[in-house]
Amino acid sequence: MPDDFNQQIIEEFRANQGRVGGVFEGARLLLLTTTGARTGAPHTTPLGYLPDGDRLLIIASAGGAPAHPQWYHNLRAHPQVTVEDGVFTYPAKAVVLESEERERMFARAVEADPGWGDYQARAGRPLPVVALLPVDAGPPAGPLGDALIRMHDAFRRELELIRAEAAASGPRLGAQLRVTCLTMCQGLHVHHEREDGFMFPALERRYPELAPVMDRLRAEHATVARLLGELKALLAADDTDPGTLLAEVERLTRELEAHLDYEEEHLVPLLN
Repeated sequence: MPDDFNQQIIEEFRANQGRVGGVFEGARLLLLTTTGARTGAPHTTPLGYLPDGDRLLIIASAGGAPAHPQWYHNLRAHPQVTVEDGVFTYPAKAVVLESEERERMFARAVEADPGWGDYQARAGRPLPVVALLPVDAGPPAGPLGDALIRMHDAFRRELELIRAEAAASGPRLGAQLRVTCLTMCQGLHVHHEREDGFMFPALERRYPELAPVMDRLRAEHATVARLLGELKALLAADDTDPGTLLAEVERLTRELEAHLDYEEEHLVPLLN
């Protein structure tokens, strides 16, 4: 892609929490900042990605060009990179997948989007698959309430993407969509466990008058946990169709959005 086109995408991405229009509307995009292999200068590139548990997968397609993209050479020389997902910016380690793992992850990418296979055929080379592993950067900077909103926005964005991906799926549920949904389920579960175990008790000790709010939030956590369990059971079935998944994700989205809005209304002013 020409640099001016990339820069336009980067600016739109940063201005709209990862959402862009045009040919990339509704796509999963991140911004990857690498260190130049020869120059040592930072270079930022917008890339498509696939969720895979605690890591993100990117593919060095270069739009089907015969040579690897420059960002791939950069991260081979300097594996420490920076990732922007539209909500968070964090350091990560880039690991090039090899052998069977690379083949398996690339096959899953092609199942989710046959365009990856077209790029590889056009390029005449195996397209490298790279895993981005987040590096612990410590507690979030800034007010805790603002950090909570950013976390909530990440879940809102993920559910929005999953709904679009389920709606665009074929007659059967693909492996990548299952992994994506399970990744989101696990993230929500961990987030609510941390709230129940740490944030909520700390707030209750300081603000005893919050008891009715906390009772409601805990009850809503239990409801979300039940819906996540039902969603995971659905994903484990062999005959699940995307339409059924979409209905369950929409049900979860309604419950979760109401919960997040209520939590932000009552807790963010205190956390800040």
